[in-house]
Amino acid sequence: MKKHLLPILFGFFLLVFGGCQQQNNSDMSNISQATIQKAIQEVKTDLTDKSLVEKGIRQAASLWRAEDGSEIEFVEFVKGNIMSDDKAKEVLFGKLSTAFEVLFGTSNQISVRMQMPVHLTGSELTDIDYIFAGYSPSSHFSDDMFANKVAFITALNFPNFTLEEKNKLGRTWSRLEWAYSRMGDIFTNRVPASINQRASQVYSNSENYIAGYNIMMGHLLTEDGRKLFPEDMVLLSHWNLRDEIKSNYADVPNAFEKQQMIYKVMEHIACQTIPADVVNNPAYDWAPYSNKTYANGKEVTIAAEGSARYSHILETFKVEQALDPYNPQLPTGIKRNFEGGMEISAEDIEEMFINLISSPQVAKVAELIKTRLGRDLQPYDIWYDGFKSRSAISEDVLTAKTRSLYPDAKAFEKDMPRLLRNLGFSRSDADYLASKIVVEGARGSGHAWGASGRWEPARLRTRVGEKGMDYKGYNIAVHEFGHNVEQTLSLYDVDHYMLNGVPNTAFTEALAFIFQKRDLKLLGYPQQVDDNTTLDIFWGCYEIMGVSLVDMYTWKWLYENPTATADQLRDAVVGIARDVWNKYYEPVLGTHDSPILAIYSHMVNSPMYLPNYPFGHIIEFQLEEHFMGMSDKEFASEIKRIYTIGTLTPHYWMEEAVGSKVSTDPLIKAVGRILEK
Repeated sequence: MKKHLLPILFGFFLLVFGGCQQQNNSDMSNISQATIQKAIQEVKTDLTDKSLVEKGIRQAASLWRAEDGSEIEFVEFVKGNIMSDDKAKEVLFGKLSTAFEVLFGTSNQISVRMQMPVHLTGSELTDIDYIFAGYSPSSHFSDDMFANKVAFITALNFPNFTLEEKNKLGRTWSRLEWAYSRMGDIFTNRVPASINQRASQVYSNSENYIAGYNIMMGHLLTEDGRKLFPEDMVLLSHWNLRDEIKSNYADVPNAFEKQQMIYKVMEHIACQTIPADVVNNPAYDWAPYSNKTYANGKEVTIAAEGSARYSHILETFKVEQALDPYNPQLPTGIKRNFEGGMEISAEDIEEMFINLISSPQVAKVAELIKTRLGRDLQPYDIWYDGFKSRSAISEDVLTAKTRSLYPDAKAFEKDMPRLLRNLGFSRSDADYLASKIVVEGARGSGHAWGASGRWEPARLRTRVGEKGMDYKGYNIAVHEFGHNVEQTLSLYDVDHYMLNGVPNTAFTEALAFIFQKRDLKLLGYPQQVDDNTTLDIFWGCYEIMGVSLVDMYTWKWLYENPTATADQLRDAVVGIARDVWNKYYEPVLGTHDSPILAIYSHMVNSPMYLPNYPFGHIIEFQLEEHFMGMSDKEFASEIKRIYTIGTLTPHYWMEEAVGSKVSTDPLIKAVGRILEK
């Protein structure tokens, strides 16, 4: 998972008693339409595109408040700060780009350092660690830039374009014009610093809750008192639990029984019937089927977690709800996430996902899986791993190898140049990329934290046990390594700083998936991209698209029920998960009313992030089709080209990358051809 570090300012508005939200009149623009027209008429400029002058003036006016000056002062400000010609505009752009890189990069460095105690392995955490982890060094950025008028100068000369405008006009834009449009994305709203700081704390609380949600697998009991898992096995929900299910598709003892037990644990987590004190606590044994707990061999009563999981989602909703009045163009968290963040509408995403999960190819692939397993399918078979070659290799064998190679995080860091050379990168490119990535041991499952300034490294955080990096940790590390390569190429090697990055996180997830599926190749095992790879991507999309729909429908429900309690939200999410399951998954996998689609931790600590994964899989497939038949050297060369395209909209990025738009149709058709064979 890629860590969110975009310069998008989140906020939290303090609600008055009774849940009513109030907006101060001073938050509204004090510039009349007559004054805007006066400014448009009086301004003198030789800019080539005169339409941008009016657009910039209107946007600056929408952000202007009484505290910034009178209407007369606004007109004078416009006349004094609009650029006189195209050359002056380009000079201003360069100076602003340099300043923003310093501000974004430095704030990022502070956040990295402040959150190290809670993100990285180390000493026991204290309250002060959590306080500093929740501190946001950029919370005053917006206030400061409006106070010194930099925000107005930026909006005036580099106005914001809507998604519709970018998709309509972008084909004719130069690289510099695209960079201008991205500068126009910086100041589109005006949120007070106190709101941003509160938001940072809310997101930090959710992150910490998830990072510490470990299940003590060695303390799980069957109904007849047996323990199926090693005494020291500790798995983070949901990532490690899911990966343990995947590992048991190999020929290992008690594989089917282990998978069933993990599924039961997941049900308890999603429904919040899990005993609260068994989480991250080895003091108790827990029998998940009967939901009984034991201490020193004697049964004890422990209260269920209740709705703690959903209280974090609810607090995050309040954060987004509070931002709504400050974003008239994108007035809901849903619109900000999709049209603003992903730059594709929620309706388009939903249509794309349903197109795949309701396709007839799903049932046919399920029949193939059923034949391979030799049993009826179960709900957790959404994570079937048999299309990957590693499923035929014992995870114990793989873990022995990864532990010997990587006894600690630094050993993985030292090996990165070799890993890149094995993927086809030249020695100089491999050394260059590896020199800008730092590997650190994570408390949680791990993540990739990119740089924001071209002087700092990207960071790969991965879990490394006392005995070294096990295969699960290695597999995740390779995924995060893909993120880091994207983060480095798209920052250091892009032509304009304002175009750094990719259109949305799905595009970096795509490269992370591409790296991850080559993990065995990097360990020296035979591995190739073939029909099984296509089936694996398809089945992975089928799984995560359903989870994503649950996340999306949850937020739709929240906006329809803004005064809901955590208990009501819990019941709603479980109900939504069951409805999606019954419609799209029960016909294929059986089991009526399964809540399994609500298990993903992203729903708690990364609101509406989940759709990026299947969107990323779609992009991944189109990229893999593009790479088909290429040598390793050509593969690496294309990665360098594609991941320096920069932040165009998804539509244009994909056209430049592979020559076609983002669509599920190529994947569905490819699966159809494979099944016919």
